[in-house]
Amino acid sequence: MPYHKFQPESLMMSHGHKSGMARGAVKAPIYQTSTFAFETAEQGKDFFELAYGLREPADGEAPGMIYSRLDNPNLEILEKRLCLWDEAGACAAFASGMAAISTTIFEFLKPGDVLLYSSPLYGGTVHFITEVLTRFGIQAVPFYYDQRPEDILRQLKANHQASRVAMIYIETPANPTNTLIDIEAMSRLAKTLSSEKRQVLTVVDNTYMGPLWQHPLQLGADLVLYSATKYIGGHSDVIAGAALGSRELISRIKAMRTFFGSMASPYDAWLLTRSLETLKLRMEKQTRNAQRIARFLQNHPMVERVHYLGLLTEADGEQYRIYERQCSAPGAMLAFDIRGGEKEAFAFLNHLKLVKLAVSLGSTESLAEHPATMTHAGIPEDVMAEMGISEKLVRLSIGVENVRDLIADIEFALEQAAEVREAEMVA
Repeated sequence: MPYHKFQPESLMMSHGHKSGMARGAVKAPIYQTSTFAFETAEQGKDFFELAYGLREPADGEAPGMIYSRLDNPNLEILEKRLCLWDEAGACAAFASGMAAISTTIFEFLKPGDVLLYSSPLYGGTVHFITEVLTRFGIQAVPFYYDQRPEDILRQLKANHQASRVAMIYIETPANPTNTLIDIEAMSRLAKTLSSEKRQVLTVVDNTYMGPLWQHPLQLGADLVLYSATKYIGGHSDVIAGAALGSRELISRIKAMRTFFGSMASPYDAWLLTRSLETLKLRMEKQTRNAQRIARFLQNHPMVERVHYLGLLTEADGEQYRIYERQCSAPGAMLAFDIRGGEKEAFAFLNHLKLVKLAVSLGSTESLAEHPATMTHAGIPEDVMAEMGISEKLVRLSIGVENVRDLIADIEFALEQAAEVREAEMVA
């Protein structure tokens, strides 16, 4: 059977590593080295010419190892395997999700450019876009899931911004509300805003969906980003990020990564490679658990509304249609509005036993947090209100535990929140 015919979950066990590279080791060792020896001075010259783009590689020629700030065998194996899920031309792995985001944006934006971004986004991304980029003369313009591309274009033209848009940055599903952005539609808008001299890039943060349940590059996006800390790592023991796209775009990002020094370490790359072997198994289990928990929450009297892709119906209109076109499963991230407000939300969070009260997401253990006072605390209240984030919103990342145990834990915590609400109403 031809090697390339195997599915990604099968190739995760060996792709990019040959046992002969490491004295017969089935699993790649950790290449914990900062520098690599050249066999000859001529070889060193060849390697540097390719690394600095001084010439095009000859047929079959691949860049050699020079220094672990540029590349490392563990980094190379990880990047090759990550490409399989998204069918990407190339990948760049980073020391964190924010490193992937900031390095990518700094490579393609310059002073005077406009960054058009979907709202809401992860709180750290919002801070970087609105507080850091603006120091460099880059203007950040938000848009929302219910705005049509033609309305966004009209607004940009009215504000004399259309000719300065250099990137459309999307997070879909949105953190923490699970609202969806139409990737194909925004990719078409990027093409409309592009000119012969300037390509407007569509960049998608796909952290919530995997790389299993949504493939932005196949929907017209130019680049896809991940906090690899989340599902890709999946065990709450590593911080990392990744960017994927064409060889041309990723080569530019890698060049910037070299000077930022923001690549993943050999050990972290090794941890991620290990985690990729069970990625599909974990995400399938997490998604099944989340579907059952969402249905439970939907029928609980202390819950006003559940924000979960698996509960979308035709009555939800365009959001449902985007989900049907864009996603192959609803994933394991959900949020819900608890009846009451911050006191009830905190009572719920404080009485969870099995589910851990912590930020982050996508790991084997289930996590719960309060976006308004935790992950999105740095965002002004009026902006949070526009995003749909209120004091009653609770976010859950569902893990691989026994689902009946998770439901029992959530049910008990909701009962305690109900007691707090009753006491408030009596008072």
